[in-house]
Amino acid sequence: MSNIFMRFPEGRAKALTLSYDDGVEQDIELVAIMNKHGLKGTFNLNSGLYAAEGTVYAKGRIHRRMTEKQIKETFIKSGQEIAVHSLTHPFLEQLPNNRITSEIIKDRENLEKQFGTIVRGMAYPYGTYSDDVVEVLRACGIVYSRTVISTNDFRIPNDWMRLTATCHHNSPEFKSLSKKFVEDKVTYSPYLFYLWGHSYEFESDNNWSVIKEFASYIGNRDDIWYATNIEIYDYIDAYSRLIFSVDGKYIKNPSSINVYFEYNGDIIQVKAGAMISI
Repeated sequence: MSNIFMRFPEGRAKALTLSYDDGVEQDIELVAIMNKHGLKGTFNLNSGLYAAEGTVYAKGRIHRRMTEKQIKETFIKSGQEIAVHSLTHPFLEQLPNNRITSEIIKDRENLEKQFGTIVRGMAYPYGTYSDDVVEVLRACGIVYSRTVISTNDFRIPNDWMRLTATCHHNSPEFKSLSKKFVEDKVTYSPYLFYLWGHSYEFESDNNWSVIKEFASYIGNRDDIWYATNIEIYDYIDAYSRLIFSVDGKYIKNPSSINVYFEYNGDIIQVKAGAMISI
């Protein structure tokens, strides 16, 4: 059989996702910008560090964590994903395994109760981890965890527990990568643009224009799939579980997600639970 290339929902060859950490007040404006332009992403929260209700920050304070009420009001109907960032934001690789487990499980449990959902994603606090940390995360039901490593490309992840990003929004390559992502004609492997950062940085660096211009330029396009981190994980996982006959003529999709691929220039859909012939 000829080459087969994964495609995202509706046959798109490009996907975009964002990932922002800490649950700070600036997330409110970031969510508004994202929703205005159809962008989706994941917000990684430390449920053990919510500010007390009624907290008033000193003038000039940049890193202002939200209260539990603010967090819920910001994200509950936002369409964005909520993910683990550990309970209290420690260097996880410095802790014994039982303390790592506590940091992850308690944060996950708190978020699930707060939002009435199942939480399976994460970003490493400080971006640090070890092989032991990864194994503990797996045992805690985490299926992906983002690092702070930037690739400056659009590769599809092959190690979800050591998840890399395309770039930080302050990267000197950010604008050129955005332009390449939009303008390139994808003929082979699909593109995933993964942007990360902290929304308080837009205030500290006085550069809200960076994310506003990006969202306006790259948002609301028919050829891009805008998705949260977990939506992208679940889709790629579903695609990876396609079952092919020996000669490649029959393909079965055992997952609950419709998946797409390009074959001989045509976009082929394999519906959830279905088998097709090509």
